[in-house]
Amino acid sequence: MLNLPDKAPRTELRAGVMVAIPRPVVGHQYICTALWAWFWQHAPETLRPTTGIGVEMSPQDTLEPDVLLLRRPVEQQNLYFPPSQVVVAAEVVSPGTERRDRVEKPAEYAAAGIPHFWRIEQDPLRVFAYDLVDGRYELVGESEGELVLSVPFAIRLPVQELVA
Repeated sequence: MLNLPDKAPRTELRAGVMVAIPRPVVGHQYICTALWAWFWQHAPETLRPTTGIGVEMSPQDTLEPDVLLLRRPVEQQNLYFPPSQVVVAAEVVSPGTERRDRVEKPAEYAAAGIPHFWRIEQDPLRVFAYDLVDGRYELVGESEGELVLSVPFAIRLPVQELVA
């Protein structure tokens, strides 16, 4: 796995090649932080949210979702977690990452067996929630108002509270 210095740029590993990840803008980060905070406050104690952490998809591939909801225990020193520990991988779609966030990453998360994927569109703000069914994601909820889901826990997310 990557053993990068603390001040290394954001990176993903694709087929063994390090790829720099564009730095997100403030609006993107507000959404990520608000979702993290909502998960922190509402998720059961068996789950913990994080941002800026990677998923080791294989020895040659890593991804860095915008927000992760992980099964506990969460090792405090880890930079990467196995897909088996990820409950929700969330991506906030930004200009320049549309194809990657809408098509490529969901396919990779599904192939790795991550049970839930959320895609958050910014304009207008809308959350799309997918569950893994037979190896592919199926849309189970979408909302600009309140996202209501029963898994991975009882969720009533006020979507508009994700923006400043």
